[in-house]
Amino acid sequence: MSDNKISKTAIKIFKESIDKYHLLDTVDQPFSNPYPPDTIAHLLYRKNWIDTVQWHFEDLIRDPEIEPVFGMQLKRKIDASNQDRTDVVESIDSFFLEKHKEVNAHENATINSESPAWAIDRLSILELKIYHMEEEANRKSASIAHKERCNIKLSILLDQRIDLSGAIDQLLEDIAEGKKYMKVYKQMKMYNDDSLNPVLYKDKS
Repeated sequence: MSDNKISKTAIKIFKESIDKYHLLDTVDQPFSNPYPPDTIAHLLYRKNWIDTVQWHFEDLIRDPEIEPVFGMQLKRKIDASNQDRTDVVESIDSFFLEKHKEVNAHENATINSESPAWAIDRLSILELKIYHMEEEANRKSASIAHKERCNIKLSILLDQRIDLSGAIDQLLEDIAEGKKYMKVYKQMKMYNDDSLNPVLYKDKS
């Protein structure tokens, strides 16, 4: 897979994941990855599946009549999902770091404010927005005004897909040519770490 085609490949894989999820359309369904381990396709599919399930967790937890215990269980699942999401993003960046480890950056090479994987993360979320906005634009029970508003938003999202895809492809091309270089910072999340979150370590001191 050529890096300069990564956005096209990612969008295709994200759509596959989203469509597969919506066959059953339940957050409790089993997960299986159709792509071989140790491939970027495997990571991309896993990344979007996490995002898709979490999208629906977020819908469920916003129910104003949610039962409190169930709501707390959902919150725990969302926390775990966020950690999984971060881990997969970092694995995607590791893939690109390994792929371009032999590239000699130009003397005047610059660093991007966002790593390739975090940009791909935004593309994954964008595909979910497109899917669900299109769903709303075509919902039979919705008013004409609602559908018109959603179609306007959908048009903006589709433009954003073009812009974001181009930016991702250009970034990876620049990295491959030594015009930019990667420097990845681990997220160092503190709230899940029982040695860093005071609420978790207060009884252990």
